[in-house]
Amino acid sequence: MKNIMKFSIIIVVAVISVTVFVVEYIHQSFSDEVVQEKSDQEKAEEFAEKMKPKIEEYLHEKDIHNFIKTITFKKNVSISPMGYVTVDGYINKDAEKYHFSASLIYKSNEIGSMSHSPDLSYRFKDWDKYKDEPEIKENYLKRLSEKEREQYLKDIGDK
Repeated sequence: MKNIMKFSIIIVVAVISVTVFVVEYIHQSFSDEVVQEKSDQEKAEEFAEKMKPKIEEYLHEKDIHNFIKTITFKKNVSISPMGYVTVDGYINKDAEKYHFSASLIYKSNEIGSMSHSPDLSYRFKDWDKYKDEPEIKENYLKRLSEKEREQYLKDIGDK
């Protein structure tokens, strides 16, 4: 009977020891992942900061009408599942109408793609390409209210 009691105590101690070891290992693995994610986010933020001049240069190249007065970048930087670093911002202090989003390629230090709000895209439109078809510009202008039309023409330098 004494041997069975000793054997039972040894089994219980062994099970408790293994359980404690497994829980500690899982906890350690989880905390390592959190630290790794944090450093990836910090790397992405540093990379985005380094790429902001390239984004500004890209936007100014698209701005054939010299519409851009200020470029503001939002503080949040995200990493997409595909590995792109995404930076958002807006033009001329109007986050509602003139926002953009840049997807940056970390390995090649390039802008992968850039998307703009529709209002901002129209500020970049080169109407000289449609000289033979003036009705295209006229149709666009007809969609706007009088106040919006005046502002748009002012923004692109037609008024």
